[in-house]
Amino acid sequence: MTAEDLRPLMLSIAYRMVGSFSEAEDIVQDAYVRLAAAEEPIASERAWLSTVVTRLAIDHLRSARVRREQYTGTWLPEPVLADPAPDAAVRAESLSMAVLVLLESLTPVERAVFVLREAFDYGYDEIAEIVGKSEANCRQLATRARRHVEEGRPRFEPSREQREELMRRFVAALHEGETQPLVELLAADVAFYGDGGGKAPAVAVPKHGAEAVARLLSGFSRVGRRRGATAQPAEVNGGPGILVFEGERLIAVWALEVSEGAIHAIRGVVNPDKLAHISSTILPSLPPALKRS
Repeated sequence: MTAEDLRPLMLSIAYRMVGSFSEAEDIVQDAYVRLAAAEEPIASERAWLSTVVTRLAIDHLRSARVRREQYTGTWLPEPVLADPAPDAAVRAESLSMAVLVLLESLTPVERAVFVLREAFDYGYDEIAEIVGKSEANCRQLATRARRHVEEGRPRFEPSREQREELMRRFVAALHEGETQPLVELLAADVAFYGDGGGKAPAVAVPKHGAEAVARLLSGFSRVGRRRGATAQPAEVNGGPGILVFEGERLIAVWALEVSEGAIHAIRGVVNPDKLAHISSTILPSLPPALKRS
């Protein structure tokens, strides 16, 4: 396997580390520039790139914390429609928006250990070399991070068939715009989070509760009909999601957290900067049904 063959895997690691596709691309590109400039022989390009990408991501997270604290409104990860490394031995749930949000509360090194171990099954000996800690310390960090993520993860994951049926009903209810059909699909403690980054209108404060979220969605539906917007189901970060278009322009991506036959969380990204990579690279290749006005 050549170094270039490893690029999707490195991008997949970097994205899970920083929660931003565009920033992950910059990190991976930086790593490959350093690889090209390396003067000493490299025994394993996979190990070398994994180390450099992870350490660059750790440094990035340390500097990003201040920026994210100053972010306008709720910060959410950039959504993706496909894993950068779909053929790798990757645990898909580590891509979900819910897990990426949970990882934000870990320290950068804890996050690195969790991502490498839980998402990509790196050995503790490899992880120790990458993050510069002992194997024993890495095991402790992994246990602590895993416990944190498990506490916030949905208890019962639906089957693909159940998920698709729920999404079909949800999209139909959105197009109808009536509150009660939406309430019936939402968990009592459902939450809606919006990320506009100060660059697009968004829900400033998270909404909680089935009635409040249903009214919010109903309002979105009425405004959307006036503007000619359409909502289409899609796989977002490995789970159920919604793409919202005005004509062929993508204006929002929603990631849904589904458990026990109901929607427990909706994370809506409308910040155009966070939709740019979908619009410019993935969106043009979508089938016509997802681009109709």
